[in-house]
Amino acid sequence: MKIKFFVLLWPFGLVNAQESIQTDRPDQTESTSITPKGHLQIETGFFYERTGKESKSFSHPTVLWKYGIHENFEARIGTEFISEIAYSDKKSGIPPLTFGFKVKLADEKVFFPKISFLGHLTANRLASSNYKAPHPAPSFRFLFQHTLSDQLSLGYNLGAEWNGENPDITGIYTVSTSYSFNERFGSFAEFYGFINEFQPPDHRFDTGFTYLFSNNFQVDASAGIGISHLSPRYFLSCGASYRFRLK
Repeated sequence: MKIKFFVLLWPFGLVNAQESIQTDRPDQTESTSITPKGHLQIETGFFYERTGKESKSFSHPTVLWKYGIHENFEARIGTEFISEIAYSDKKSGIPPLTFGFKVKLADEKVFFPKISFLGHLTANRLASSNYKAPHPAPSFRFLFQHTLSDQLSLGYNLGAEWNGENPDITGIYTVSTSYSFNERFGSFAEFYGFINEFQPPDHRFDTGFTYLFSNNFQVDASAGIGISHLSPRYFLSCGASYRFRLK
């Protein structure tokens, strides 16, 4: 999520006017931004999802590790610990690790959006025994962003993913608007979904906010609901993201 940030005096100290941390959470629309070269960015979050009357799941936590290799390229690793409860069945563990990258393709020019490409590969065997999958699972997205004003921006993603269990492909779409109330506080509203020809579509809506404590530290909270029959009833999330220079 993109929010502009200028000069702020806080317990973290006085920061020079520069672009603030830009994250891929809390919304599902991945940002076109690239982690600055030589910086490590850690985006952590907790996620609760109620899928039915007797079923729910927790992510505690999910962590996205991002490192800027070049001004137009970043490397990524996704890790997570989850717990799932369905009636009397309970299980928990680490799902397969996800390795990926993001590359900038084009800058924004007038009506032409900023464009980036995101690719991931889930390592099916690097997981707890009860979460291992038969096959590696790739995914990809094209990321787009329009700056509508100093405070308002529009982002959207188009892509696809595989689950590692079968060859079926699931299409992904997201559309998100973000609004900056001031230099620290921002919000977003978003529609997104998953489409597979062998099952009903899964459409969802969520909204939330972000708050900047410094150029390099942001917290967030969000909530959403399922729109279609296949979707979860509702879901809640909160998290924190931090960026620092390694070299």
